[in-house]
Amino acid sequence: MNQYCVGIDVGGTTVKCGIFTIGGLLMEKWEVPTRKEEDGKNILPDVAESLKQHLADRKIDLTDVEGIGIGVPGPVEPDGYVHICVNLGWKDHRPAKEMQELMGGKIRCAVGNDANVAALGEMWQGGGKGHDNMLMVTLGTGVGGGLILNKHIVAGVHGAGAEIGHMHVREGEQETCNCGGHGCLEQVASATGIVREAKRVLVANADASTMRDYGDALTAKDVCDCAKAGDALAEKALRTAMHYLGLALAHVSMVADPELYVIGGGVSRAGQYLIDLVQDEYAALTPLLNRKAEITLATLGNDAGIYGSARLVLGNE
Repeated sequence: MNQYCVGIDVGGTTVKCGIFTIGGLLMEKWEVPTRKEEDGKNILPDVAESLKQHLADRKIDLTDVEGIGIGVPGPVEPDGYVHICVNLGWKDHRPAKEMQELMGGKIRCAVGNDANVAALGEMWQGGGKGHDNMLMVTLGTGVGGGLILNKHIVAGVHGAGAEIGHMHVREGEQETCNCGGHGCLEQVASATGIVREAKRVLVANADASTMRDYGDALTAKDVCDCAKAGDALAEKALRTAMHYLGLALAHVSMVADPELYVIGGGVSRAGQYLIDLVQDEYAALTPLLNRKAEITLATLGNDAGIYGSARLVLGNE
C-alpha cells in the first residue's frame, strides 16, 4: 500500500511543495522559484527535479507514492486542460500530463484550480475538517472561492465553479472590476475593496476617524484594526463589505446548501470579529433556513494549497 502523496501549489513567485503521509501528516515542505520566462516552460521541470531529490533524500521510492497533485492559478477543465494561466505564461497546457511524464510516466498526477484545492486542503486537515460539504472563501487582493460537495471539488463545466468573487452583488457600482464587470463581490469584500469602501466613507462623512491618519497608505488591516477599536466610520465600511459577503453566501446556500463556510486569506486575520460581522449579515439574509451553515476561520494559511493538492490524488478516502 502506498504511504505518501505529494502536493504542489504553483504560484507566480514560488512553487510550494509538500510530502505527506496519506493520513494527512505534512512531513516536509519547501519552495522552488517560479521561472516564468519562455512562457513558463521551466516551471514543472524545475519542480520535478527538486521533488526527485527530496524524495531520494528521504529514501522514498516513487512506487510508495500514491500520486502528485498540482494546484494552478487559473481555471482547470474536468479533463485537466488549462486554457491559460496569465501569471505563469501558460497557454493550452496539461500540467498533470507533463508532470507525469517528467516523473517517469508511472505515477498518477492530478491538477486543480488553486482556490479549489485550497478548499480541499481545509476540508481535509484545516478549518473544514470533519465536514464533507463546504465553501472556502479567500479574502485577499481579490476574492476566491472553492466549493466542496460530498468531498468532491465542484469546478463546473468550464472551470468557473465557485468563482464567487465575480458574483454580481452591488447595483450602481461605477468602477470596473478586473473581470470587466461592475458590482462584483471582489470589488467590495477583498482587501482592496475594503480600502476602497473605507475611502468612500471618509469622503462622504466629515466625522473624525483614526483611518484618516493613514492617508493613502490605508490598508484593509488598518480598517479592521480601527473598527475593532471602536472607530464608527471604519465599522461602517467594514460592515458594508461584510454585508455583501453575507449576501453572496446566502445566495450560495440557496443553490448548494453547504454545511460550512471557511473564511481564509489575509483579511481573515481580523479573526472572530470579522466572522461575527459576516454571520450577522448571512443570518439576516437566510430567513428560510432553520439550520444555517456555520461560518468559521481557515487554519492552514499558506499551506492550504499543498494540502489540497495532495488530497486531490486520494479520491474519496
